[in-house]
Amino acid sequence: MTMTTAPSAAGPRWLYLHGFASGPGSTKGVQIAAHFGGRGVAVERLDLRVPSFERLRLSAMIEAVKQAIGGERDRALVIGSSLGGLTACRVAAEDARVCALVLLAPAFRIMERWRRRLGEEGFRAWEERGWLEVDDHAEKRRARVDFGFAADAAEVDDRSGGWPDVRVPTLIVHGRHDEVVDIELSRAFAAAKRHVRLVEVDDGHELVASIPHILREADDFLRPFLGS
Repeated sequence: MTMTTAPSAAGPRWLYLHGFASGPGSTKGVQIAAHFGGRGVAVERLDLRVPSFERLRLSAMIEAVKQAIGGERDRALVIGSSLGGLTACRVAAEDARVCALVLLAPAFRIMERWRRRLGEEGFRAWEERGWLEVDDHAEKRRARVDFGFAADAAEVDDRSGGWPDVRVPTLIVHGRHDEVVDIELSRAFAAAKRHVRLVEVDDGHELVASIPHILREADDFLRPFLGS
């Protein structure tokens, strides 16, 4: 686990969860941590490549976040990008210690989308071969992710009808031109939920160009946790 500074003893722990094929040194994670660090808040950038990127498991990511929150009386505010956003939702649905979420292009219905993107032939090839070659953005190389990731993620994603049962205040920022996770998924998740605020931006999946907008929205949304 990578941390910018030691977490504050008062208030919730602030956790940042990176996306698939990314890591704690991602551009968004570093800039978000630096921004809130300037406000006196430590943002812990977790390394969720567990047990390794090649054998990545969504269930292991969820458990790693729960352990990072701390003890039974601790609380956490979780910021998650893409797969990290889905992980944050699943943790919030299962763990009452999560008090608020900020989600950046959350990867809802992940295996449904992957199966459609790969096609049935490509998905079967992944299962039969046992691995899928992908770009590892954190280490800037090609890597092989085993099929166990797909089986595990599908099992997790099936919980509560495919949608995380999130009941804490939630801010979502999603790009209208997202080519990886259709913004319609965030629209469907946010619909009729008074505790969920969806902010749409003219950006793609990475949202790097929208970081200043994200920080302004997060400042306003998280004001109760920032104090004066």
